[in-house]
Amino acid sequence: MNPILAILKENNISDEQIAGLFQTLTENPIAAMATIGQLGLPPEKLQQLMGQVMQNPALLKEAVVELGLDFSKVEAAKAQLEK
Repeated sequence: MNPILAILKENNISDEQIAGLFQTLTENPIAAMATIGQLGLPPEKLQQLMGQVMQNPALLKEAVVELGLDFSKVEAAKAQLEK
């Protein structure tokens, strides 16, 4: 299992919340950051999660694909932010 998804599941984040978070990520990465803050993860787990993403951004793509979402939407949103 993807380490990002594993951290979320270890902290009793439901499959629906995880799917919603990654759906938001594919539509608006900035909003996803706010959403993850609302999940109630303990600070040390949130730090661990962010560390995973910073060290290996490809994990986000793997998680999106594992959840059956369209990663090209993440790339499009990211490109829009860079403009």
